[in-house]
Amino acid sequence: MTLTTTLTAFLTTRNAAAVNIPVLQPADPFLDMAGEDLRRRIFLTESETGNTLCLRPEFTIPVCLDHIANKAHTPQRYWYVGEVFRQRREGGNEFYQAGIEDLGEPDLARADARSLADAHALISAALPNVKTRTSLGDQAVFEAVLAALGLPRGWRMRLARAFGVGALLSAALQDLGREVGASSLDTETAALVGTGDEAGLASLIAKKMKLAGIAPSSGRSPQEIARRMVEKHELTSVRLSPKALAALTEFLSIHVPLRQAPAALSAFAIKSGLALDGALERFGARVEACVTEGLDLSSVSYDAAFGRPLDYYTGMVFEVFVDGQPKPLVGGGRYDRLLTLLGASSSIPGVGFSVWLDRIEQVAAQ
Repeated sequence: MTLTTTLTAFLTTRNAAAVNIPVLQPADPFLDMAGEDLRRRIFLTESETGNTLCLRPEFTIPVCLDHIANKAHTPQRYWYVGEVFRQRREGGNEFYQAGIEDLGEPDLARADARSLADAHALISAALPNVKTRTSLGDQAVFEAVLAALGLPRGWRMRLARAFGVGALLSAALQDLGREVGASSLDTETAALVGTGDEAGLASLIAKKMKLAGIAPSSGRSPQEIARRMVEKHELTSVRLSPKALAALTEFLSIHVPLRQAPAALSAFAIKSGLALDGALERFGARVEACVTEGLDLSSVSYDAAFGRPLDYYTGMVFEVFVDGQPKPLVGGGRYDRLLTLLGASSSIPGVGFSVWLDRIEQVAAQ
């Protein structure tokens, strides 16, 4: 029996519908939402009508688009097995993935636990005698910490985008700890930037562009320039106090078995004086749901700094590894804003995971 046959047989038992996703997909959703890591590695082409298309680089976005296009009811679960196309650093541009996407389940903790349990059960079906370990992070808890520290929106966005990418996150933390430098802007411009007056700043920029003989159509509009200048000012003018920076650094160092994570996070919140009640309540509910789902938590660890390099994740993220293997066999997480951004008429929560069949085959061959 082939691996594809084994996984297909398993997936048909998970109370989910099989979905057939076309290989050619509109490129814009991936370019807009899937993060720079994926943007740089997809294969683009063009339709006869001039629309930008790409070879399917992953399944989550296409499954969500298919769900929206079909006006399907929710909750709904979909499973898939198929080829995806993207450049990989370890070599190879075409490989197979399988997975499950769970859309519209109102009980988020239950859906998260079920996704984790399904991922582990799938690996057990494919590799019955192989021991795995799982790293789990939570984008929502991280963002709750940033909000509780009082960081402005620009900083929260920068740090959220850097979540899980060690070099980017380290650079951002270093910037947060540096002293604020002197502004190089003229007095009038600096005053408008400092007060966040985007309308006044755009008007001033338009006047300067006119005096310099620069047409607004030749590049970014005055409004776009003004918005970016205000956002950049937020990033360069805001600094965390040593106490707040130490709290954020301490949070990111939390790495404990999942069963101990609710207590560790609660102790951190009390020690740092941060109000994280809502995020921690949802985190604890997920852990309890995992126990109810029958998931063995002994091999699952919570890492507060762990994330995945896709911009659409909003909550739990996880990867499943085999000891001695640097690349995960499974990757997944929660993406509650994605379907709305893709055009859904109402908010639809989502969570899912994908497995790499070639990596499973490599482990099985050892």
